[in-house]
Amino acid sequence: MNPSSKGWLKEYLEFRLQLLQELTAEGRKSSHPDHSLYRVIQPTGIMYGQPVNVFDHPLASQWDEKDRMKILLAESLISSSLLFHDKPVKTLDEMSTVTMKTLESISNFYNHVFPELATSTKTLFGRKKTSLEVAEKILDKRIERTIDTKGNFWTSFFQNSLLFLDIFIFGQWIHTNADKIVSDFFKYEREELRTSLVKVIAAAAHANHILEFEERKLMEYFLQSAQLSAEKKKECMDIFENGVSVEEINLPTSNSWLLKKYFLEIAILTVWADKKVEDIEQVFLKRMAETFSFSDDDLDASKMAIEGFVLEHWDELTTLQDKKKFDQVSDEYIKRMARITDKNRSRLIQEVQESEELMALLINARSKELDEAEKIRLKALLIDVLKSIPTFVIISLPQRFLTLPILMQILPKNFISESLKK
Repeated sequence: MNPSSKGWLKEYLEFRLQLLQELTAEGRKSSHPDHSLYRVIQPTGIMYGQPVNVFDHPLASQWDEKDRMKILLAESLISSSLLFHDKPVKTLDEMSTVTMKTLESISNFYNHVFPELATSTKTLFGRKKTSLEVAEKILDKRIERTIDTKGNFWTSFFQNSLLFLDIFIFGQWIHTNADKIVSDFFKYEREELRTSLVKVIAAAAHANHILEFEERKLMEYFLQSAQLSAEKKKECMDIFENGVSVEEINLPTSNSWLLKKYFLEIAILTVWADKKVEDIEQVFLKRMAETFSFSDDDLDASKMAIEGFVLEHWDELTTLQDKKKFDQVSDEYIKRMARITDKNRSRLIQEVQESEELMALLINARSKELDEAEKIRLKALLIDVLKSIPTFVIISLPQRFLTLPILMQILPKNFISESLKK
């Protein structure tokens, strides 16, 4: 499969169809649809404009940034639709039918809400194009309108993170009947949300009362790709130059948990832009969290989601490495995790004691050195135990980063010996 060649969408769907079907299964959906979608797309990096290599396709290593972003956008839009599907899809034939309807929705969405991407549903000779053909062409156009970031983390962050707003608005669109009034509403919301994102970035950039050079460049990158009207662009430049309060950031009437989570995490990454996160910036993030009705634990979870993503893909995010040191990020992440596991000590002990296999491995580890296969299994079981904590149900845990020695730092003191007292 080559995402730059015609027919890529059909090949991608044939490759991923069974895995996408699992999204509709019982138990895969959270009681809160926003939580489910966040859990699926946050680890992919699309919220942060970072199309990391999370694909298991044999040719994935050959794809460039735009290829990966195109696949991620397609998968995220389809996942958004499937997570809202009202019942499990039991067969691949049924899944194909559902997917074709989803592709039709994607085509209608972009044709109505993004008129600059409008794509005819007929060929020059009058043949009606398939949903696959139209959706593929529209997704090609959408990614082509992003600017080549040449591997720069921050340029990519501020340009490509806008794609998340496509996913968010599409999640609302699929519940409506597309007429002119509805289309005009979503076009208006599209521009308003992009303006709100500018306010988030501006508020975070001004948090330490100094507009850093890096932050000013980031806003320039952002405005290049935001495709705002001339009037809105001037408004956004004024907002960025003069700053804005958290309270002035507009949220849609739905007051979406997912959108607020996105804005909060964009703010966290923005204060990273000048390398050092100062105390005054931490106060700002806390105030933003409170304004969005998030607790201190919610703020910590968002910081951990970002840190975990960065640690898991550190080697791929080479341009971030001059902004943050690996040891600094990992130390902060381990401390946050340790605080949460300590709060949930009793729950974790109970989970361990309910697993005969895990108990047996821990007992063996006290008397002898485990072999490599046993260590791999022990790590997997301990991560499963961590996933019993509500915070770690929503955010993804960095599997590669969480080695056994690091897990021992994260788990509460004397946790193993207390678990073995059963």
